[in-house]
Amino acid sequence: MEQHIKKVYVPMTETAFYILLCLQKPNHGYGIVQKVEKLTEGTVRLAPGTMYGSLSKMEKDGVIRFVKEEEKRKIYQITPLGSELLEIERKRIERLYRISKEEL
Repeated sequence: MEQHIKKVYVPMTETAFYILLCLQKPNHGYGIVQKVEKLTEGTVRLAPGTMYGSLSKMEKDGVIRFVKEEEKRKIYQITPLGSELLEIERKRIERLYRISKEEL
């Protein structure tokens, strides 16, 4: 993994985390917005500008890829690089959680 990519995505923004999480199965931007709202019970809402800017950057960085277009919607999916980054972030979050539960 390139150092530049690791530096940009570790630690990961909440937006990037949810996008990669939702793109484990092919989806489009609006579908991601809906899924995130459902997963977080409405506590996280991705604004369209944030969402589409992030998708464009993440595609350029090779962490997601364009799959196809359906009814004028671009469908994306996570790449192996994106999956690797998502796993690194999951482990980081688990470590933070575990440490927070330990008695100091």
